[in-house]
This record gives sequence, structure tokens and C-alpha cells, in this order.
Amino acid sequence: MNPPSAPVRLQKLLASAGIGSRRQIEQWIREGRLMVDGQPARLGDRADADSEIRLDGRKIQLNHEEAAAEALLYYKPTGEVTTRSDPEGRPTVFDRLPAPRGGRWIVVGRLDVNTAGLLLFTTDGAIAHGLMHPSRQIEREYLVRVRGRPSAAALHMLRAGLMLEDGPAAFDRIVEQPQAAAQRDARNGAYRVVLHEGRNREVRRLWEAAGHEVSRLLRVRYGPIALPHDLRPGGWRYLDAAALTALRAAAAPPAGA
Repeated sequence: MNPPSAPVRLQKLLASAGIGSRRQIEQWIREGRLMVDGQPARLGDRADADSEIRLDGRKIQLNHEEAAAEALLYYKPTGEVTTRSDPEGRPTVFDRLPAPRGGRWIVVGRLDVNTAGLLLFTTDGAIAHGLMHPSRQIEREYLVRVRGRPSAAALHMLRAGLMLEDGPAAFDRIVEQPQAAAQRDARNGAYRVVLHEGRNREVRRLWEAAGHEVSRLLRVRYGPIALPHDLRPGGWRYLDAAALTALRAAAAPPAGA
């Protein structure tokens, strides 16, 4: 996406150029890492494509040429972290990705180190921001295996809502899943769950609040994009034009916003 030509908020300008997510850019501003035309950037500052913008002293080149946004999906294995680098030396979800044609990959949401499944990446900061914004209420779908057999009362609480340390939460849908004969265990349960927000470890914390530990967690859908059945852990796939259009629609602000 072309950076806007008229002055706009700095985080919008850089996000539209694929430099980072708005939240990440706001953090850079707070940390004093961004300079605009020789002055430390402040929240609320505006800039345009002709401004000299530096991150940690390095000049950011805003692309003045029309560049198509890119997006891909990735099957995150367990054991990888959703950051660009890790002080403990663990592998990250960026290690296997191809280099984008322009900008850099922005990860949409996060999965904890012990959770596997679908992650989306895009070079379009506006799409990434919209897909993660709470106002969009975008569905996330998971396959989950829990220790023990939840009672009807526990499942009702999970649908009706439970109070977590950061506020009330609930699953929009819970469907028990048939287990293959090789995996069948009458002492444990397998479910497909859907919720429309992405708070930290929310699926695990909800089940724990209902008295059940999660033993396996796999995200299989984020909004309109589902994890392909033929993709192996550690594999990635570019999204085609139709999928990118669907992401743009999901990321768009609600009517009247």
C-alpha cells in the first residue's frame, strides 16, 4: 500500500507502508526510538511520505511506488515464539518465512509458545491493525483437548461467561469433537471452540476457570481464513487475491465508525 501523501498520524503513515503495526509504532514513539525531520517523535505527530523519518537512527525508506500488499498464512508448530527474536534463543515464527517484496511481515495476533496452528502475516499495516482491533469482533476458532470430562454445568458456564483476572469472557460456540480410535480417551474431552477476541492465553484461561487443563491447542481459523488440511507444521502459503480481499473486508471499520 502506498503511504498517504497528505500529513497523517505517524503511526498510520508507517503502518500503511508496512513498517510495523500501529501498536508497535506507538511503542517505538514512547521509547524515543523514532525521529521526524530531526525531532523526537511524539504521540499525535503527523508526517507525510516526504518527511525524513528515522528509527534508531536509521532512515526509513517509504515506498513511493504502488506496491501490492502481501499476505500469507503459516502453520505455527509448538515451541516457536511469536516475536522477531527471543532472548532465550528459541526459534521464532519469522525464521521460516520468505522475504516480502516490500516492507516487512507484520504478524496478526499471537499464539503462545505451546499453542500451534494458524498465524496470518501481511505487509499491510492497516489490514493487520483492523484484524486485531477489538471493535471488529473477528472470530478465532480452535481445536482443544482438555484433561477430564467437562460436565454439562461446566460447558454451560463456558458459554454463559466466566470472570477472568482481566474481565469476563466466554466462548461463542463449543462443539464436542469425535476422536479417532487411536486417540480416543474416555477420561479426556476434545472440543471445537470459537470466540471473537484475542486476549492473552484466553482459551486456556477459560478452560482453567472451569476446572480443566488444556493439553493440546490448535488454532484452525482466524476470521475468513482457515488452516489448510494439507499444510504441515512449519509450512506457509501465500494468500491469493480473493483471500486478501476477504481480509480487507474483515479488517474494515464497522459501518458508522
